[in-house]
Amino acid sequence: MSAGIPVLTIDGPSGSGKGTVSRAVARALGWHFLDSGAIYRSLAVATTRAGIAPEDVPAVTRLAEHMRLAFTADEPPRVLLDGIDIADQIATETCGNIASRVAALGPVRRALLAKQQAFRHAPGLVADGRDMGTVVFTDAPFKVFLTASAEVRAVRRYKQLKGKGLDVNLADLTADIEARDRRDRERAEAPLVAADDALLIDSSDLSADQVIERVLALVRAPV
Repeated sequence: MSAGIPVLTIDGPSGSGKGTVSRAVARALGWHFLDSGAIYRSLAVATTRAGIAPEDVPAVTRLAEHMRLAFTADEPPRVLLDGIDIADQIATETCGNIASRVAALGPVRRALLAKQQAFRHAPGLVADGRDMGTVVFTDAPFKVFLTASAEVRAVRRYKQLKGKGLDVNLADLTADIEARDRRDRERAEAPLVAADDALLIDSSDLSADQVIERVLALVRAPV
């Protein structure tokens, strides 16, 4: 790691608002941005394209090591896998479920660890994910754990996907989110938990702007 370069980690479950908040904070601070969820979702797309089963650990690990990936903090963000924008593909629930499965594989997580840490450049980095503060950037001076109820997150996802013209069912989305939460909390490799020194924020009754203000206040507070 690049010692001395500040990192803000924003961890939490799917649908908690991490992406919107992280990108806005990165733009406000002028810092670099890492969307670790996009990395795992991109790997899910790559495995599907290659016809590889998520349980095929050696093959998925090789893909993780060699895929070329870049993304932006713009709105809407772009995600480039081997030069092709896959932002729409990684937004699907199917992709999210595959990503959660491959993320539970220890060799895959280790293969992607160095790639994630390489995003740490001056003047600073905002890292959005699930284990940014507990595994990837344990020395980060600023840590946030952002959450919301499964029902609220399902409604947010429903509106997002409906806005893209996709046919989705709210009850199914809620069940998928609850199942993914259980899988992420109970996995042996980097389970979804808040770092001991993280600021906990429940966004169920907060607007995105209110969450962004709280996060910026944490980073900008006098030492």
